[in-house]
This record gives sequence, structure tokens and C-alpha cells, in this order.
Amino acid sequence: MLDIQHLLAAFAGAVVGFTLSLVGGGGSILAVPLLVYFVGITNPHLAIGTSAVSVALNAALSLIGRARSGTVKWRCVAVFTITGVIGALIGSFFGRALNGKVLLCLFALLMVVVAGLMLKHRNAEGNPKVRLNRDNFPRLVAFGLATGLLSGFFGIGGGFLIVPSLMAATAMPIVNAISSSLFAVTAFGISTASTYAFAGLVDWAIAIAFVCGGIAGSVVGARAAKILAAKRGHLTTGFAGLIFIVAAYMLYRSLIGSTGV
Repeated sequence: MLDIQHLLAAFAGAVVGFTLSLVGGGGSILAVPLLVYFVGITNPHLAIGTSAVSVALNAALSLIGRARSGTVKWRCVAVFTITGVIGALIGSFFGRALNGKVLLCLFALLMVVVAGLMLKHRNAEGNPKVRLNRDNFPRLVAFGLATGLLSGFFGIGGGFLIVPSLMAATAMPIVNAISSSLFAVTAFGISTASTYAFAGLVDWAIAIAFVCGGIAGSVVGARAAKILAAKRGHLTTGFAGLIFIVAAYMLYRSLIGSTGV
């Protein structure tokens, strides 16, 4: 039987799914703060493990539609993902070993970085014909490993870390980077979630409710994105501002908690 916490998880999932569809990514970084401060999961490590499962499943579902559109650069993202999964497994090990309050504080700082990347690349263009080659291969390996480490450490899908990384490594357009990133988000999420799941740090009932809400939110967000397509840059700017606010709140809560006030 569903209780209020599961209903809150479904609503939080809908928010994440909506923003993912509306601005093309970044919504997953809100999953952990929503699970901690809105749904009420008091253990940060449990929130991160549950978030990793939820983000991976939502990304896999979104990838299906993107694959049909033909905008996924499979070879480039495959190289990126292979090294990224290795990084995610390493990162998740160190993330689980860190104090929960410190982890949330560092997560908030990462959110500030992500918001800055969103603003920087909101109107970026690139080469839609880009292919895997000897020039971009080493950059894909390096960016993949670094992004995977951060994704695993913080238990996020890393979409808005992956998107600018793919663009920097290959100069692909943002539309291809967003679509391709879903493959990496799914793989990173599965690898991170598996380590947390083996440690018993996943609330499966909350994760299922979150994913169900995410599906509904994605449908609404996709329709809104078509209507507001011409204003996507403005939407991304506004969403980046929201991330800054949430990050400031997390830092405030983490610092207050650590001083015992």
C-alpha cells in the first residue's frame, strides 16, 4: 500500500522527468536533494543509491525515443561509456566511504559547476557529421573516465556533465550530445546502483515510485518542450538558476548540520 513518502517520491520523479524532457537534461541532479529534503530519506548514501537506480531506469526509457530519432552517436558514446563505467565503479566505492554530510556538501558544490556548464553550453552549436576517429578517441577516453568518477562518487546520472564532455571531446552538436548522453547515463547509473544495491543502500519501493512519476513527468515535459522549443535557451537559463538555489540550500543545511546549530 502506498504511503505519503511513496507519493512524494512519485511527485519528485515527475519533477525530474519533466525537467529532463523540457530542457534536455540536468533534471537528474535534483534527484538526490529531492529524495533527502522532500521525500525524507535521512541517510544520504541510501538517497544516492536510490537515485542511481531511478536515474538509470528513466534514462533507459528516454534513450529508446532518442535512438529512434537517429541522433545518438553510438561509436563515440560507446568509447566514452566504457571508460566511464570503470570510473563510476571506482567513484561509487569512495563515495560510500565518505561521511554523508560531507558528501552532500560536495554534491552541492558540484551542482554549482553543473549549473555553470548549463549556462555556458545552452546555445552551443557543433558538427552533426562527427565520427569516432584517432583525434577524438583519446579525449573521449579521458573525459569518460573523469565524468564516470564524478557520476559514481555522487550517484548521479551525470547528464549535464556528460553533455559538455562529449561536446568538448568531439565537437558534436548539443542535440546529439544530449541524445548520446542517455546511453552513458544508463550505463553509469547501473554500475553505480549495483555497488549501492550490494551494500543494501537502495530503497526499491521508493525507486519504483520515483520512476513511475518520472515517466508521467517525461510525457508532459516532452509536450511542453515542443510548445516552448524556441525558448529552450531561456528555459535552460532558468533551470540553471534553480540549481544554484537548491545548491545554496544544500550547503546551508550541510553547514548548519555540521556546526550543530
